[in-house]
Formats: sequence, structure tokens, C-alpha cells
Amino acid sequence: MDLLLLAAAACALFCPYAHASRAKAPALPIQSEREPLPYKGVSGCSFGGRFYSLEDTWHPDLGDPFGVMHCVMCHCEPQRSRRGKVFGKVSCKNIKQDCPELDCEEPVLLPGHCCKSCPKGDSGRKSTESLFDGFEFFQEKEDDLHKSYNDRSYLSSEQMSTGDSKTDFVALLTGVTELWLPSSSGVARARFTLTKTNLAFSITYQRMSMPGIILFQDSDGNTAFEFRVPRMESDMICGVWRNLPKSHMRQLQEEQLRVSMVMTDGRREEIQGKIIKHRALFAETFSATLTSEEENSGMGGIAMLTLSDTENNLHFILLMQGVIPASEKESPLVPIRVKLQYRQHSLREIHANVTAHDPDFAEVLTDLNSRELFWLSRGQLQIVVETEGHDPRRISGFITGRKSCDTLQSVMSSGDALTPLKTGAVGSAIFSLRDNGTLDYQVQVAGVSSDVVGVTIEMKPRQRSKRSVLYDVTADFVAAPAGGRVVGSYGRMEARHIHMLLQNELFINVATAEHTEGELRGQIRTLLYSGLDSHTHELPFPLAGQFVSPPVRTSAGGHAWVSVDERCHLHYEITVTGLGKSHEVTVNAHLHGLAEIGEMESNTNHKRLLTGFYGEQAQGVLKDLSVELLRHLDKGTAFIQVSTKMNPRGEIRGRIHVPNSCEFGSRGEVVEEAEFDDLVFVRDPEELRKDPHTCFFEGEHHAHGSRWTPHYNSCFSCICQKKTVICDPVICPALTCPHTYQPEDKCCPVCDERKVPKEIPAAEKVEEHPEGCYFEGDQKMHAPGTMWHPFVPPFGYIKCAVCTCKGSTGEVHCEKVTCPPLTCSRPVRRNPSDCCKECPAEDTPLPEEGELMQADGARHCKFGKNYYQNSENWHPRVPLVGEMKCITCWCDHGVTKCQRKQCPLLSCSNITRREGKCCPECADDFTKEEEMKMVEKKKSWRH
Repeated sequence: MDLLLLAAAACALFCPYAHASRAKAPALPIQSEREPLPYKGVSGCSFGGRFYSLEDTWHPDLGDPFGVMHCVMCHCEPQRSRRGKVFGKVSCKNIKQDCPELDCEEPVLLPGHCCKSCPKGDSGRKSTESLFDGFEFFQEKEDDLHKSYNDRSYLSSEQMSTGDSKTDFVALLTGVTELWLPSSSGVARARFTLTKTNLAFSITYQRMSMPGIILFQDSDGNTAFEFRVPRMESDMICGVWRNLPKSHMRQLQEEQLRVSMVMTDGRREEIQGKIIKHRALFAETFSATLTSEEENSGMGGIAMLTLSDTENNLHFILLMQGVIPASEKESPLVPIRVKLQYRQHSLREIHANVTAHDPDFAEVLTDLNSRELFWLSRGQLQIVVETEGHDPRRISGFITGRKSCDTLQSVMSSGDALTPLKTGAVGSAIFSLRDNGTLDYQVQVAGVSSDVVGVTIEMKPRQRSKRSVLYDVTADFVAAPAGGRVVGSYGRMEARHIHMLLQNELFINVATAEHTEGELRGQIRTLLYSGLDSHTHELPFPLAGQFVSPPVRTSAGGHAWVSVDERCHLHYEITVTGLGKSHEVTVNAHLHGLAEIGEMESNTNHKRLLTGFYGEQAQGVLKDLSVELLRHLDKGTAFIQVSTKMNPRGEIRGRIHVPNSCEFGSRGEVVEEAEFDDLVFVRDPEELRKDPHTCFFEGEHHAHGSRWTPHYNSCFSCICQKKTVICDPVICPALTCPHTYQPEDKCCPVCDERKVPKEIPAAEKVEEHPEGCYFEGDQKMHAPGTMWHPFVPPFGYIKCAVCTCKGSTGEVHCEKVTCPPLTCSRPVRRNPSDCCKECPAEDTPLPEEGELMQADGARHCKFGKNYYQNSENWHPRVPLVGEMKCITCWCDHGVTKCQRKQCPLLSCSNITRREGKCCPECADDFTKEEEMKMVEKKKSWRH
């Protein structure tokens, strides 16, 4: 593959100013040198401004309007230099020829895919056994209210397809070394969940002091990842290994990684174990860690247990280490005794033989009686394992509900009510299960139109007309305007209900005076630990349609966890529910700062895109948040707004208050100046010079995100966006006041408040200027009615277009400047920054080639290896892909501009894309069109 051709094609798109004019027109973006690699000393590949680890694969993203090349797969191949140093080399290939052959008659091309696939439910689909998905299994179970619960105790994670969204692993850590020398009494149980490239882990430990370091080791014994344990008062360690390299991910799947815990209090105590997959993880709801009372025994075990869904049978699997004596290692079978005890009294006893090389043991305790189930729910049952013979060994532990760093939470929406509604209200809840079976809960309700009359924890109703209430917590409800809050504990949870809680099978229901059966309802689900510590003890911020301005009566609801760390980086996690499937492809979220008096007039209202997401959850980290938005978060004047295709100006939103002391912005990517009460804090010039995102302009360094007025013209405003300077003319807003004047130090006239008869209240001033319009190009808010020339990355500042903010709708309308028709044969451009040419007073000779670069006449464009005349248009050709007929490029006075064909928005749920067509279509319309063609053909045959 010719990488130079691909680079040339990318540069034609990303570097339109590589040979820019040297004219003195200052209002244009100024691109600095390429960013350095983000990870110094780490082997990998840099491609398209991103860094990839060794063995990573990806589809190259050429940016707008080309987008992601789904039929091209790039690979970061490890290479070794002559000196033995490992480095990465990028290789790309077209994968369309590798698409599988399909048996169905009418395969479809789904958006974001390279290969066609059979429609869902098509009879030509391959055997569904290999495509079994545990999550689809649950969904089918939820969709059928009359289907009885199936026993899934022995569903194996190995039976899942390799494309599952997450995979669970487990590790038993003991003090046994490879030489069989016991070194510790400690035992730990670690559970891991792999999602895409992140590995979240929850570790509990017993009979040892708090460890200082968690080490992950690869198959060669090298340290792959090191996690330093923060000081805390808990026996639960929570963490995330982010961005696993492909090589380590492969070793994880092949069970070649090990994990160890190291004490750093001077004793150098260490326990370790192998990370493995296990079939019991899929259904586990109870667990036990088994330890020995002997000092430095090196023995330990873990038990993973679950109740049958329909019977009182307790399934369990034991993993043990160090229990089989070294002297009996050669013996083929070792007899053991497993007992279930309550206060040293034996309730059940099982005798079995295990092998020394495979000491794992699985069994079922059938027909637990009511007392055993009660003791199970209270964490009072003990499981004991003893070896028989002349040297008996014993480990034991109490059975409790499964422990994890994950959050038990629920978002309640009117769309998920038993009778779906659209009220714009929301409910939010978090739960914590203690070892003794007590359930702590916090519930908040907001935006309801009538009084709350009931808050209940329920099962799925067996019949739609009859709810299955387990626990009524209404007595703890404290009312507030349009909602209220419940905080309390329930100490009588049954073992069956603990099992259902940890299998995501319980719901929380909120009834109001207007909707007595339920206005809000949500499923209690486990939210995977993501690194936000506030999950376990703080309620998230509710997001409701009633909080949108103006309020929206939507079926959706949501909540968000937001925190600011010591480096002033913003961490967020958003969960939404109640959105129909048609919404899922167009959901996005923004962080706003509420407009203050005068902000809109200077176009400095603050808004930041958090993320676009396709499912019900989104999370991320913003490392370059502006000082203004951090101040809004600190004051509680910020809000998160989630928008959809149906409600682009807000489907749900909620106010966010995160106290912080980030006076200088995010560490390392800090806004240059921030004003606080007449004090100005300025970053050290040496620090700015070292910052890789700093812009150098007019002899000065400016930090990423900072704004300033350039020396050349006070009626311009410049901003630094990661080494690129963007300067915009200040568009003066239309003033409605009767008296104005022009200050000497201002670019725009202002209202003369001295001639205003009385002061307008602050609330009226804010209402006078609604939110305005947010333009994605320059990522700024524009006041209603204002006009500006757009900045469109990567093309830069477009002076031949004018955008207008429609204040009534908040929409941005952009149109090309219409140049007057000219009668002369040789029009000229008077100034380099002019958009339109003019007829000269007298004919002048055409400029030479060198003058063409000064934008005084028509300029040609180079794209790839071809040259194009001014105003000429073409379809670009990209290596490995070929001609892209859905994209049109044209030469605009030496600058190549490209645009993808605009496709209409589709409201149907069954969307398809035909080969050779640029836009997706509704499958039903496609079928009708084919039928019409057949009718026309039959008519032609008759004639």
C-alpha cells in the first residue's frame, strides 16, 4: 500500500493552507507544526494526529466530509530496529474483498459497516447457536411478561460470542509461590470486566494489611500495568486499566496474565494469582472468600454461588489454592469435605474427590429451607472446605451478596412506566447492599406535575394490570417542589430478592396523584465502575425534560455523575432511558454555562460538546476545559443538556454543581488569563513556551483555549485552538435601546444607560437575549440576529459565506455570498481578503504565477497528483478506496474544498443503504420503489 498517496489525499483535506498566501490579511487560521506524540518513550504508531499501541487496528478517519473509511483497515505492526528497539509501522489494506458470502436473497449495508449483512430474522442466516448473546437472552426475557424465568446457573461465558460488549474474568490471589513456598496468610478475590479496551477491576482481600500496589504481569513476567492503591478505609480496591494494548488483550483472553498485590509497609508481603475466565461469573449473585486460621499458610479459596431462578437450589463453584498438601501432589485423587455451617453447626455436608492438579469443585445444594435462605440473606452461612487424611487442612468463609465496585443505580422515566407516558419528569436512585442483607437506598424525583403518593421496589409484573410490589419505601419520602427525595435502609431483604437485585431483575416505581399506577419507572441495573468515586455515595444530577427551556414533555429521563480531579480534568458519566430506538443514532450531550448579564453581547457564552453516543450510556474525560466553564461548575451555574433528532434544542437537561478551585484551568492545558474580582492571573511565559498546545502569534505565546484582541485590529477576536489561531471579526449586535454611544476602547456601540429612565431587572435582561445559536465550526455561541463569517475546520475562515443566528429557533443559517454579475473579461480582486471580484477601471495584465499565490486572481489547486483550475469540481480519489462519488470537491482560488452530499433525515427504524447510492433509505420505501419498477416493466411488456 502506498502510504504516501494516502498521506497526500489526507493532506489535501487537512492541510489546505500548506501553501497559503503570504498576503498581509491577518484574519485566517495559522497552523503550527504537527503535535508531538502523546506518549513519549512508548512504542506505537502515530496516524492522523492519533497515537495507536502496537497490534492496534483501526479504520482511518479522514475527517469531514470523507469520514471514516470503513472498508480500509490499518494495523500498527511491531517492528524491531537493528539495535533491538521495538517500534510501530502502519500498514493499511482494503478489506472489502474479505467480506463473507451471504445466503440471504437481499443483503443490506448497514450504516458504519463495510460488508453487507442479512436482515435480522432472515431465513438465510447462519446457525444462531454460534451467535448466542447473553444480553439478547435477557432482553427476550424482559420483553415477555408471561415467560417464566429460566434457570441459567450453568450458562458459560465461553458459550458467548467473541463480539460481546463485555467479558468477565476472575483471579484467586494467595501467598503460594511457584516453588510452593507459602509467604502470606492473605487471600484476595479479584473480578475483572473488559469493555472494548478498558479493564475495570474490583478486589476484596482478607487476613492482610492494605496493599500499596497492584501489578499486572504479562506472559514473560514483565510488568504490564501498575496501579497504586489510594489510601482508603475499605477492604474493596477499585480501579481501571485503560487502553490495553492488543498484545496484552490477547494474553488476557488466553489466560496468560497474572495479577499480584504488594504491601508497601516494609514487610514486602505479596499475594498473586492467574486471571482466568469462568463459567460461574455470568450468573454469580453470592460469593465467599475462604481463608485459613493458620499463619502464613498460603492457603485460600473463593466460592461463586447463585440461586436457581425457579427453585431454592444453591449452585456453587469452589476455586482453591494451597489446600492440597505438596506430599499428595502425585496422588490422582484427594478426598475433601465441603460443609455448610451456621454458628459452627453443620447444616449440609458433601464428600467428594478432587485432583491435585485441578482442585476446583462444583456442586448443588438442593431445596434450601426457609431458615437456610434467611441465614443466607443475612450473611450468616459459612462454607467450609476440609481435606481428609493424616494432615487435614481447612479453609472457610461467610457467604454474602456479591461484592463489586460497580454501582447499583436506576434512571426512572415516564417512557418506561407500565403505561408509557410523556411527562418530562425524571427519577434517579442509587443502592448499596451490605453484607448482612440490608439495602441502603437514595431516591430523588424531579419534574412531576402532581404529588408523589408511592415509591416502591418491585418485580416485573406477571400481568400488566397487576404490579408485584416487594418493598414500599414511601414512608421515607420527603416532598419538595415538583418532586422530593427518599433516603433510608431496608433490612429485611430475602435471599431470592438479593439474587434478583444483582441480576438486574428488580424495578423502582414512582406513583403520583395524577398517575396512581406509576408515572416513573426504572430498572435497577449494575453500572460498571469507571473511576468516578462519587458513584457509591452521591446521587447523580437528574436530567429531565421539565428542566429544558422551554420545558419538553418527553418520555426520556437521565442522570449524570460529574467530578473534577486535582488536575482540573472533568470526568463525566451519563445514563439516559426512555428514548425510543429511533432516537439512538442522534443523541449528543453538551456542557453549558448559564449566560450572565452582558455575556451574549460579547459572544462569550460557554458551551462544550461532551460526547455523542448511540446507546444509553456515555462517559469521558475533558482535559482542556476552559476557566469559564470551571467557574460555572463551581458556582452551580452549569448544566448538561442531552439533545436528540426530535428535540435538537434539548430533550433533557439538569443543573450541575461541582465545587472546585481551578483558578487557572486544566493543568497542562490551561487558559492563559482569567479575571476574578479585578485580579488577573497570567501563566508563566516559560511554562507557556513548553506547552505543546500553545499558539505563537504577533510575537507572543497564547495558551490553548485563551481569547484575546489582536494588536492589528481591535475589532477582531482571536482564539487559540491547539496551536491554531483563529481570528474572527467582531459582529456588533443590533441594539434595541433608544440611546447609544461609541466608547473609545470598544469596537461596538453600547446602550447609554445614563439616558435609560429606570434600571431593567436582571431577569428581564436575560430574557431579552435567549440562548442564541451554537455553531459547531467555531464552537461559539452567537447572539440572536447576529451575522458572521464561519470558520469551518479544516478549511479555515470562509469569507465567501455569511451565517445568521435565527433567534426565534436557535438555528444557524449559512449561505454563500452572491457576487454581482460582471461584464468585463478580466475581473480582478481589489484586496486579498475580498470575496468577489470587480471590473478594473482599465484592463490589466493577468498576474504571474508568483502573484497567483497572493490571491489577486484565479488560482489552481493541487489534489493528490492532479491540478485543477479555479471553479473546477471533481470527485476525489482516495487510495485503497477509489473514487468517492458521494463527495464533491472544487477549487476555490487555490483552496481545495470538499463537501459530502447532504442526506435527508429519516424517521423510519428500518434503514438500509443500496450499493452505489450516497444516502441511506427507508427499507419500506426501497421495497415500494422496486415494486413500482416491476409494475412499469410489466406495462412495457404489454405494449
